[in-house]
Amino acid sequence: MRVSVVLFTSDLRVHDHPPLRAALAGADAVVPLFVRDRAVTAAGFDPPNRAAFLADCLADLDAALRERGGRLVVRGGDLVEEVCRVAAEADAAEVHLSAAHSRFAVRREERLRTALEADGRRLTVHDAVTVAVPPGEVTPASSDHFAVFTPYHRRWAKAPLRAAAAAPRRVPVPDRVRGERLPRRADIDGLSPALPPGGEREARRRVTAYWRSGLDDYERTHDDLAGDATSRLSAHLHFGTLSPVELVHRARRRGGPGADAFVRQLAWRDFHRQVLAARPAAAHADYRTRHDHWRPERAARADIEAWREGRTGYPVVDAAMRQLRHEGWMHNRARLLTASFLTKTLYVDWRVGAAHFLHWLVDGDISNNQLNWQWTAGTGTDSRPNRVLNPVAQGRRYDPDGAYVRRWVPELADVDGRRVHEPWKLPGPERAALDYPDPVVGLSEGLARFRRARGRPH
Repeated sequence: MRVSVVLFTSDLRVHDHPPLRAALAGADAVVPLFVRDRAVTAAGFDPPNRAAFLADCLADLDAALRERGGRLVVRGGDLVEEVCRVAAEADAAEVHLSAAHSRFAVRREERLRTALEADGRRLTVHDAVTVAVPPGEVTPASSDHFAVFTPYHRRWAKAPLRAAAAAPRRVPVPDRVRGERLPRRADIDGLSPALPPGGEREARRRVTAYWRSGLDDYERTHDDLAGDATSRLSAHLHFGTLSPVELVHRARRRGGPGADAFVRQLAWRDFHRQVLAARPAAAHADYRTRHDHWRPERAARADIEAWREGRTGYPVVDAAMRQLRHEGWMHNRARLLTASFLTKTLYVDWRVGAAHFLHWLVDGDISNNQLNWQWTAGTGTDSRPNRVLNPVAQGRRYDPDGAYVRRWVPELADVDGRRVHEPWKLPGPERAALDYPDPVVGLSEGLARFRRARGRPH
């Protein structure tokens, strides 16, 4: 009996899964395998929120495979060692894997290929599973990657897109390969109280609901903080419970300004991956240095803690930071303005903020997180590196009635309308009655400090 192994990583689904389809086409049985890689844990890539969401995804994937006559095999340890061990136990000639593009994933794939070939086995890597358009597929004439989104998007939109594959009806799995007990959300401490459920069934339910009630208005409503009108599919894209290829196809068939704007966000996701694939050091080093001399963390410690806890005195910033802790998620507009506040108003190193986001975000993704932080800090691909987002102006524009602030900052629940964005301007008795801090820094003071640091005149 011919057997192949399908190694699941960030592609925890059965719909539109080319490695699974290819393995089933070339073998009589397959071993669907997920390895809880101890190197991921050692690197701090699986904080509680993502570990819990992953547990949901694995349980759902196992259930989907069992409905098709199979099951998921889970192992723990060194990924390369465990894959080789399972391949030997199953007498599998081939291992199928979805391509990944981070430096960590590429190196791990190289180690796996070498180890399998030493055992006389073959590794087959399938691209365009975790992205719509793989890194390197569209490039400018003079470089190995696009450094500006708009020209990238023009080329990306014209790139050929493979057809989305249906879920298999049967997944036969040999009995002789055993795995560990699946991890459970209930066993993980330190979670955000409102962390959403994971898994492909939940992902597809969300897509169906959003297509009915939100997609057509996406272009008009996606920046509305209180309206919460974004798709909230980012965690499912990160864990691969949804196929980006399938989403692009479905949105293009739907058509309209909302669908176009939604697809553009998927293009941003691929854009960041092609940047990081070409410049992997950008995960921790400036993509374009501005020769910043960030405030020392020790000197800025009180400001950093106020930012982390949502006690900066700027209501929309504080609302966003509290949402992050409560849900393990934050609205995209809020991500931009909180990052701008930390890096430019407080002049704190973007890596401090990026690390905090990676700890709490269930969709915490190295390429999107690090490069969005760099874009906002002015060290990345933004063509206006010195732009500063004013939290008061941003609040008034994207939360004009103060509903988002009052939802997450209950100390300001009784402050009405636009006044909620500048509580320090309330009349004395009203201000004194609030259990809410004064701003950690004046906006003009923060702006002047930033401009001095970047060498610009006032």
